[in-house]
Amino acid sequence: MMNLLGLLLPMWVSSAILSTIIIDARSEPAKSAISEPASVAQREPTSQFSLKMEAESPGVPKVRVMHHQDLNKRILIAIIVASILLGGILLFSICCWIYRWKNSKNSNEKEAGKRMSQSPMMVRFNSLTMVDKKSAVAIFDYQSLEAATNNFHESNVIGEGSSGRIYKARFDEKFLAAVKRIDGFRLGVEREFENEVNCLSKIRHQNIIELLGYCINGESRFLVYEMVEKASLETQLHGSTRGSGLTWNLRMKIAVDVARGLEYLHEHSNPPVVHRDIKSSNILLDSNYNAKLSDFLLAVTSDTESKNIRLSETSGYLAPEYLADGKLTDKSDVYAFGVVLLELLMGRKPLENDALPQCQSIVSWAIPQLTDRSKLPNIVDPVIKNTMDLKHLYQVAAVAVLCVQPEPCYRPLITDVLHSLIPLVPCELGGSLRVTEPAKPVRPESSS
Repeated sequence: MMNLLGLLLPMWVSSAILSTIIIDARSEPAKSAISEPASVAQREPTSQFSLKMEAESPGVPKVRVMHHQDLNKRILIAIIVASILLGGILLFSICCWIYRWKNSKNSNEKEAGKRMSQSPMMVRFNSLTMVDKKSAVAIFDYQSLEAATNNFHESNVIGEGSSGRIYKARFDEKFLAAVKRIDGFRLGVEREFENEVNCLSKIRHQNIIELLGYCINGESRFLVYEMVEKASLETQLHGSTRGSGLTWNLRMKIAVDVARGLEYLHEHSNPPVVHRDIKSSNILLDSNYNAKLSDFLLAVTSDTESKNIRLSETSGYLAPEYLADGKLTDKSDVYAFGVVLLELLMGRKPLENDALPQCQSIVSWAIPQLTDRSKLPNIVDPVIKNTMDLKHLYQVAAVAVLCVQPEPCYRPLITDVLHSLIPLVPCELGGSLRVTEPAKPVRPESSS
């Protein structure tokens, strides 16, 4: 900006001096005519006839008269010339300002990813060609990922899904991340990889995993996410601890977090996004048990034709209409959320002994008992049994039953689900429940 002022100031001053010189030059004859002796001025003719007679009289000096009209014209010309110069300078300055503003905007976009640049393992930042110019993600060197994961050693595996393994990556003492490795080339893998990068690079929400960067090496694809210390909800519920670290209040907090993430995708994302693969293994938990949706490989926008998309391979979470004919709406995510809610309530997997041909799903097994209040307390996960208010248990069960209805039109919107669950979560955990006294224990009722 100082360089621009230094350029414009001399031009501005020059134009002002030029206009002053023009005005002075044009007004000089008038000054000389007025400065004649008073006697001459008094003899100034008042008509063309007297002017002619006086000019022919001997001994009388000729006097040139400058009319005010001529003087005004010349002053006007000088003003116009100065105005044109000033207008040109102003236009030039505006063009310079626009040019500098565009350069500054581009520079700010390039700086969007620099929050991770303190790590010596990071390489370069660039706007990803698969996303729009408003998004910027980091590009990692394959060598840096190898070093951070100890050459993708088995000891650093923190999760595994249908798309690939997830590794803990330590870039330095302060920078930990999770790296998903997608190996091999199968039909659609490139499109799904681009789909996840495109989707997550545009989303910033506290309940959706943050994509830090990506890497392409041969036929392998790598996605680098923020690190979550508690792994997935599946690990917490069905792993070695069997849900012992998840209290009733924490489980309700996780349910509210997942509902908030889905509400953002369904209601506030433009265009709306259907996740298509909501399940406990794709719900990640940080050190404070904040839940974050992950794995957007199969996510689609609401305007995508369902006949052109691949069915999720996850069994137990698929809505009936989606499983039967691929009909996909946001209510498909609501159904999957209902299954997750049943997992949180009962501590059971979506499909028990899914290797058997006639294994029973958690939905078909639980629905008859969820609608019977006398049986409901008996099917609750033993870890949380007798630790919640009975009314809260009934309300959560009712929400779960609505979410897993066979017909999509009978399922609620995720916004309605969220508003039903928030009053059941204490304020300190992100809800609106004010706990004034310990919850009364629930005693199982006999089913006589």
